[in-house]
Amino acid sequence: MSPVWSLGAGLLLLLLWVRHRGLEAVLVHHRWVFVCLFLLPLSILFDVYYQLRAWAVWRLHSAPRQHAQRVRHIQAQVREWKKEGSKRYMCTGRPGWLTVSLRVGKYKKIHKNIMINLMDVLEVDSERQVVRVEPLVSMGQLTAHLNPMGWTIPVVPELDDLTVGGLIMGTGIESSSHIYGLFQHTCVAYELVLADGSLVRCSPTENSDLFYAVPWSCGTLGFLVAAEIKMIPAKKYVKIHYEPVRGLQKICEKFTEESKKKENSFVEGLVYSLEEAVIMTGVLTDEAEQSKINKIGNYYKPWFFKHVEKYLKADRTGTEYIPSRHYYHRHTRSIFWELQDIIPFGNNPVFRYLFGWMVPPKISLLKLTQGEAIRKLYEQHHVVQDMLVPMKSLEKSIQTFHVDLNVYPLWLCPFILPNNPGMVHPKGDEAELYVDIGAYGEPKRKQFEARASMRQMEKFVRSVHGFQMLYADCYMTREEFWDMFDGSLYHKLREQMNCKDAFPEVYDKICKAARH
Repeated sequence: MSPVWSLGAGLLLLLLWVRHRGLEAVLVHHRWVFVCLFLLPLSILFDVYYQLRAWAVWRLHSAPRQHAQRVRHIQAQVREWKKEGSKRYMCTGRPGWLTVSLRVGKYKKIHKNIMINLMDVLEVDSERQVVRVEPLVSMGQLTAHLNPMGWTIPVVPELDDLTVGGLIMGTGIESSSHIYGLFQHTCVAYELVLADGSLVRCSPTENSDLFYAVPWSCGTLGFLVAAEIKMIPAKKYVKIHYEPVRGLQKICEKFTEESKKKENSFVEGLVYSLEEAVIMTGVLTDEAEQSKINKIGNYYKPWFFKHVEKYLKADRTGTEYIPSRHYYHRHTRSIFWELQDIIPFGNNPVFRYLFGWMVPPKISLLKLTQGEAIRKLYEQHHVVQDMLVPMKSLEKSIQTFHVDLNVYPLWLCPFILPNNPGMVHPKGDEAELYVDIGAYGEPKRKQFEARASMRQMEKFVRSVHGFQMLYADCYMTREEFWDMFDGSLYHKLREQMNCKDAFPEVYDKICKAARH
């Protein structure tokens, strides 16, 4: 039988099976079929398009010339909104399914959509060690642009598709954050179009109140049109050391100890059970032992979290050299460990060698095609949360995660939180070491109920003066939300800049209790 006939017969059998089971049942219980046959090829086309576009813009040097014109277009749209009587709130016109957040924002259907087509790297200033970019530039795009020039940014948050705008208006973190802080702390200036259509630049010395209020504001103070981010020299490899640790107290002590060492370029922990973890420390270097180089980003390589788990199972330490860009995006191929729930056999060597080059599917396409049944299923039986807590509360926090969720692995990422003005800062007057605890997956806790369990988690995080990342589902009341976050500067600026009629309050935009 010819390959064409074989393919045709296979597709016919697949269609008959889908018809027999029902499309919704297949999408819910056998989602990998749809993902492998349709979303993976579509994701490749997406990537090819954006890579070709970025290459063309770079070759033609068109981004800086077109930026001013695009910003004027945004200003014109805002002024048109004012002429129409400012009857509705404004928001960006980017479709909700294109965002990396799993939250479904319905506000775009009722708000005035302002089209913002800003997705280019504008300038690399080697003298100032600053890169100026538009808000829709992704982390994958930015590292691909800077690394060949010998530069990188201090904090490169995981996942290729995370955008600069999302990381500023929300937040971003990486295993270098124990030195540099959150993504916002590596930015030196923002440019925004405000509610009156004016263009404003802000920095620590120019319009400083606005500069410190923008992070975590989720686009409710103005439209970000450009950002300036610090750069640091790039090196070829990350020399990474893996150390299995057993016993919760020892895990927390070891992780805290390594997070305080500034000689560690990177610190990260993967907690595989309440009593088992692997603590990783890394150092940037240009030299490597050839026999220990691991190009973990290659499509046929094991998923990173599975690779790390081998050290735990073997109960041995290890050292290897990972190319820097592979390290920065080490969790991308498996979307941390979320992909194992979508493609259960995705880490199988046969699948990796044959189809690994197509992985991962775009999160945006997963959202676009998930349907109401899958959305409700994920909402009730799946958790994607990042809680930022003081390092001194780490042990108590992991115990709380275990009792309320029982999701493993947990991602541990330390960061220094300076005492800057804005929505997020330590309780005291000094900078403080915090840790991001990421929980992604299906809770194994018996009788898990999404709303009740998450409200219990949120209450605990507030009690230790921690913070919840706002990309995730939030169940707090308005009073609880502003107990967690410092809204003093934020509310003052919304009043001064006449934002109340232009943009919803951040709580109304992101919290489930406020959304309809």
